[in-house]
Amino acid sequence: MAFRDLLHGVDCDDNAVSVNLEMFDRASASGGKGVVFSDIIESPGHRAALDVLVRDRLCEVFSVSPGELIDVLAWGMANPESPLVVDAADAEVLQCRQEPIDLQKIPIPKHYQEDAGRYQSASVIIAEYDGIRNMSYHRQLLRGKRHCVARFVPRHLRTMYEKARANGDEVPIAVVNGADATVLLAAAMSFNEDLDELTVAAALHNRLHGKPLRMVQLPNGIAVPADSEYAMEARITLELDDEGPYVDITGTVDEVRQEPVIEYDSVYHRTEPVFHALISAGVEHRTLMGMPRAPTIKAAVSKVVNCTDVYLTEGGCGWLSSVVQIKPQHDGDGIKAIHAALDGHRSMKQVIVVDEDIDIANPIRVEWALMTRWQPDTDTVILTGQKGSSLDPSRDEDGSTSKIGMDATLPIGVDRGPFESVL
Repeated sequence: MAFRDLLHGVDCDDNAVSVNLEMFDRASASGGKGVVFSDIIESPGHRAALDVLVRDRLCEVFSVSPGELIDVLAWGMANPESPLVVDAADAEVLQCRQEPIDLQKIPIPKHYQEDAGRYQSASVIIAEYDGIRNMSYHRQLLRGKRHCVARFVPRHLRTMYEKARANGDEVPIAVVNGADATVLLAAAMSFNEDLDELTVAAALHNRLHGKPLRMVQLPNGIAVPADSEYAMEARITLELDDEGPYVDITGTVDEVRQEPVIEYDSVYHRTEPVFHALISAGVEHRTLMGMPRAPTIKAAVSKVVNCTDVYLTEGGCGWLSSVVQIKPQHDGDGIKAIHAALDGHRSMKQVIVVDEDIDIANPIRVEWALMTRWQPDTDTVILTGQKGSSLDPSRDEDGSTSKIGMDATLPIGVDRGPFESVL
């Protein structure tokens, strides 16, 4: 199984398209359905896929329900395992090598007029330093044939980079694009401890595909998924440069900062590779932000009430709002679920709790539950002076915000008859 499994049944656009704004325009015109572009003006021999990493397609590829997928992700976090290292001859990603290196010939897109330039938004960075390996997403602004400028948010890779910088060291990395969906989901997970995301990916791969995650070592010593579309050797240098502006997941424009420059030393790819050209603030971005947080929220809620499913909403950018489905047993379980969910994902500012009969991914059904089962004066939790998300442009200058939770579950013992939908 590989990234290409997500492309089965996806429409292919054979008309010439430019990486500069046109891929975004054409993908948007399709209504957010997946699309593969095969004739990219700036990138002969390369293809690009957009809007393919979405909840329904993932469930179809993995043959699981949305609720089951959340449980499998949680299982993977709790049961990491080592991937299988294979020889270079058995690695599809090493089928071709770009000579000379020219990142500008890869279909790295510029999706928005407001963006500073062409951005890698779905490429994963695998870094190793001082005995620690980290895999995570960091947007990269294309600066030339061999250089990008990467935005490192204050998490594990930033800590690794700052430690190396203090020692005067560069950090060897691999940049991977178009990996298997299990790898992409694991890379989006965040942990409080130094848990190797690739070991979580290996567990998920074995569980969902029934075979080990194969890895191959690049010449710089960094191992990458062997069936990826692209694997690039690079270094996080000591140089800084402007990064931004960039349209972030909220659809608002992030500011310009001084960020680390990445220098590329080699580019490998599969024959006729497919570049994952994720649209920031689009459905794939929200999937990658939200889906890996759902298991954490579900685990937190499950400590106080039977939680059956969690969905980070599209309107909440896959990060700031969720719908939590529970099976209440006692009065007050909905309110307990609200507090637990907000504790389980502290970046959220809104939670809606519903019963099992509500499709939590359907905003019309969720609003229906609110309008027929929720009373604002008794079923609402409002918290003030809370720590806000850095992605929320409405937060106060000190980073604080208020939060709301709405209990749209039926009271225990109430006759469901009048509350049942016939739609």
